[in-house]
Amino acid sequence: MSPESDPDDWAHAPPPDRSGAQPHGLDEHLRSVAGLAAAAAVPSARQCARLAGLWHDLGKRRPGFQRYIRQAGGADAHIEGRVADRDKTHSAAGALWAQRVLQERLGPQGLLLSRVLQYVIAGHHAGLDNWDGGEAGAGLAARLASADAQRELQEVLGRPSPPDIQGPEDFALDLQSLPIGDERANATPGRFALWLRMLFSALVDADFLDTEVYMNPAQAGRRDGAPGLLAMQQACQSHLDHLAAGAAPTPVNRLRASILGQCRAKADFPPGVFSLTVPTGGGKTLSSLAFALNHAARHGQRRIVYAIPYTSIIEQTADVFRQVFAALGEDVVIEHHSNAETTPEQETARSRLACENWDAPLIVTTNVQLFESLFARKTSRCRKLHNLAGSVIVLDEAQLLPLEFLQPVVDVLRYLVQDFGVTVLLCTATQPVLNTSTSADPQRGLRRGLGTVTEIIDDVPALYAALERVQVHLPVSLETPRAWPELADEMAGHEAMLAIVSRRADAAELYRLLKQRTDEGCWHLSALMCAQHRSDTIAAIKQALQRRREALAAGRAAAPVRVVSTQLVEAGVDLDFPVVYRAMAGLDSIAQAAGRCNREGKLAALGQVHVFVPPTQPPPGLLRQARDACKLVWHDRPAEPFALPLIQRYFQRLLHDAASLDAKRIAELLKLEIDRKTLSLSVRFRDAAHAFKLIDDKDSATVLVRYCSPNAREEVNEMINRLERDGPSRWLIRKLQRYGVTIYQHQLRKLLDTGDIREVAACPGLYVQLAEWDGFYDPVLGARVDSAPGDPASYVS
Repeated sequence: MSPESDPDDWAHAPPPDRSGAQPHGLDEHLRSVAGLAAAAAVPSARQCARLAGLWHDLGKRRPGFQRYIRQAGGADAHIEGRVADRDKTHSAAGALWAQRVLQERLGPQGLLLSRVLQYVIAGHHAGLDNWDGGEAGAGLAARLASADAQRELQEVLGRPSPPDIQGPEDFALDLQSLPIGDERANATPGRFALWLRMLFSALVDADFLDTEVYMNPAQAGRRDGAPGLLAMQQACQSHLDHLAAGAAPTPVNRLRASILGQCRAKADFPPGVFSLTVPTGGGKTLSSLAFALNHAARHGQRRIVYAIPYTSIIEQTADVFRQVFAALGEDVVIEHHSNAETTPEQETARSRLACENWDAPLIVTTNVQLFESLFARKTSRCRKLHNLAGSVIVLDEAQLLPLEFLQPVVDVLRYLVQDFGVTVLLCTATQPVLNTSTSADPQRGLRRGLGTVTEIIDDVPALYAALERVQVHLPVSLETPRAWPELADEMAGHEAMLAIVSRRADAAELYRLLKQRTDEGCWHLSALMCAQHRSDTIAAIKQALQRRREALAAGRAAAPVRVVSTQLVEAGVDLDFPVVYRAMAGLDSIAQAAGRCNREGKLAALGQVHVFVPPTQPPPGLLRQARDACKLVWHDRPAEPFALPLIQRYFQRLLHDAASLDAKRIAELLKLEIDRKTLSLSVRFRDAAHAFKLIDDKDSATVLVRYCSPNAREEVNEMINRLERDGPSRWLIRKLQRYGVTIYQHQLRKLLDTGDIREVAACPGLYVQLAEWDGFYDPVLGARVDSAPGDPASYVS
């Protein structure tokens, strides 16, 4: 490349709404991305990030690409996934240039180092690829060796480029400082893969952000101004002090105060892995938030990520946090669980700018979003990962970590703590055994644990004894089912009752039978209802319970409150009933259900929890394994069904009996293999990302429903109209998350055929209920489908 660049080379054409603007200059873009990427990367990756930023779009100097971007115009012309013509691609040239420069300057070590840059530069549009191919075809090595890629480089070499871009003299790369080691025979499979994903994240986010400044400067400006963690810590302290001042001096509230105090004290401990083992109703949500804020402030960490197993209750936790930080503004809390992401071929400039990089001090997300991102290859999923470095990750209901992926999940959490300054807090009433291997059999259980886990509560058994508020009635036989009509008759005899089942179809049937027996005061909850619908229903239930308590206290007749729910109420929903029925399930689920009984400890006697054997079987897989493990530890009908030793035995049994804790061989796919002949670094990123699916999105789709909420700030039809008219924006998609329902693909096709729904033209892969037809969505039961992916029964919805 000659030293003087063409100042007229474009990185991006002006978008249609800024057609009179100057084009985005390529040299300006490359330098800006290099600076942003280096600033965002962890210290060990900063030199690599800078070079990747300088070279990622070198291929745009191709004469064919420059002609194309001028002729095609528009905001999407630069997006490689939308370009079929091989003369107009651009991501291979920079990857090959990295190999040439580093090999010339550093010899064999430079060639090995260049492989790192080749992964991220060549993948900055299409995503991280396998090095050596795999099940879906040729890999990155074959692509870079192809005639098309070589021609792309040769065309760029004939174009001018300034020295500070084509070959900066001031970089210093050292192979020893990078986590590059052959992982075939050691205990760190996936460590290099995570480090490289973090580098990739820094590059693609820098690319997105600089593009956004040019394409949409108003939106770019909205990224600034979030309050710092110190202001949030003070707001949380003030909120908790206000709650404590107004709390009645009950035994439960005194214990909650003690738990909070221990969380604040342990926040001074060094970063690492912590556990918070507190019975349901002990105030884990706010106490864990206080720990995270104090710990982050004490140790200079940057943000808090609160991960929850169920999409169905994420909005409850987010609402609690918004109340805590109300004085600081709504954008303090980012609620992110949307599945509505596009493929590279469907990607548009607006959808690129709408995807999340977790640019907020507090993120409330799901296990699906967090862990699938940590194993992802797509730019839209990966761009947030570098923002996890130096964070506090709170895993609420840690017992619900996905069993068939538990080993790679534990591995990646350990690397985050070890290499990226992350603190992990495992927060649950039924703590799983994750710190060490759980089985003497090397082929079963966890082979690699989290290492040292610091428990925040000083005396867990004493706390559990002090918070005992229920009496548990086990079924006479753990094998004999009861019929739904019989159960409905019994439940109808209770004026205030919560029944929890494991299947959506069971919830609908039991609700129907209860309504036949008593029409007054019945509610239904399941994830077939959109998030806003669930929020409204839970609020109505809480109000009904409060009115009932007030009526009883005044000696008046009280209206009944009977609720049938799936297990979405077992985490993050603070309902309080005197009687709870729970279908036979895993011990952890039943213990969570019991936490919705006499939660505040205000009953004169113990709350009553009835476990029953339903007439339907749990689906094959985890739920059935969990039910069976519970039956084993309860086989002699223990007097204390939730005793801590039983919980430990239950998890040991569950993990030992699992067919595999790495069912898709993720650890093997992500092992770094070094080829000493070709000096290549081989990782199967594409295969691992395709395999790591907590919910298989190939079989599911999101439908926006026209649920009219009495409590929503904006009418859903107005937001849907805006989406269809203007396309997606990150702010609009966040709001519409609350109106999404996930269904199976075969149900989607049927609904499309019958005209109940249609695809949103401006957002491919997202569907919307027709405005003129309300038969698809029931105002009580939600979406009218038999079942759906991401059911709470699948534990990861």
